[in-house]
Amino acid sequence: MKNSIKITQVFLAMLLLSSFSFPNEKTCSLTVEVNGLRNSKGIVQFALYDKALPVRGKEFQNSYAILKSEITSFSSTATFENLPTGRYVVHVLHDENKNGKIDKGLVLPEEGIGLSNYQSISPFNRPKFEKASIGVQNDLKVTVKINYL
Repeated sequence: MKNSIKITQVFLAMLLLSSFSFPNEKTCSLTVEVNGLRNSKGIVQFALYDKALPVRGKEFQNSYAILKSEITSFSSTATFENLPTGRYVVHVLHDENKNGKIDKGLVLPEEGIGLSNYQSISPFNRPKFEKASIGVQNDLKVTVKINYL
């Protein structure tokens, strides 16, 4: 009998506490826009990273979030909602064949790619999280340049 009373009391306490709203960590939205796509084939995939950039050949595996968006007039936009404040890197892929991965020729990507804070990407300009990351403290809109190598 005592056990059932204790269980009931714990259940009621949990129910009561769950009905209160506690202040949550501030969240923001990050809108990412790309322009100047070479065509309107496929989709644009927006990957968001909060810790480190992917290891080559393992793109998108450690992403914080991924959004996909249609292309209109050689442009595309996606908005990441409810992001905790912090530093993020945006990695964009013009996925012309909609297979969700970066298709490569011998070495270089065959589809367009872009990275926040980078105007160009090349084997000699390897992306680093510190340089590519952007601070998101409030709602923010950024434009990422797409590079076709």
